[in-house]
Amino acid sequence: MNQLSAEQPVAILFVCLGNICRSPAAEAIFRRLAEQRGLAERFSLDSAGVGDYHIGAPPDSRAIRAGRAKGYSLEALRARQVCQDDFKRFDYLVAMDESNLRTLLSLREQEGGADLESEIELLLHYSDCSSRSVPDPYWGDDSDFSQMVELLESACAALLEHLLAKPGFAAAPR
Repeated sequence: MNQLSAEQPVAILFVCLGNICRSPAAEAIFRRLAEQRGLAERFSLDSAGVGDYHIGAPPDSRAIRAGRAKGYSLEALRARQVCQDDFKRFDYLVAMDESNLRTLLSLREQEGGADLESEIELLLHYSDCSSRSVPDPYWGDDSDFSQMVELLESACAALLEHLLAKPGFAAAPR
């Protein structure tokens, strides 16, 4: 599945703990970056949480406000939990922090690990950020959410550039 081609969109799942702050914001940010480059059709995007705390809930109101302030729309997104099928459906499962990464790797092993080709990595792995994890703003204030959006903008742009540089990626929309 990790072979990029012009025929199939690249499927990316952004993952955090509860899917109401970081991962829905990353999904919205990456979607807009792809749209701005005329590449929206080249990606299939979603977000999920490793926990079941907020299934069906909209993103945190502070995440919605911080996203809206930068032109991103999170309102229509709804939280869901990572499921076993995600390891077959998505080319990339992109974790927001090391705890989420460990949980994804463990879940993949339960699914049969070695046979699954999804790339599981930290979002900040693709950027030149000195941190490995996107801080969870949930227990913070509005400024923490604004900082989250800024960090995600940079990281999502780096992920997009990483994918565009991969052999087999056809940059032109289908």
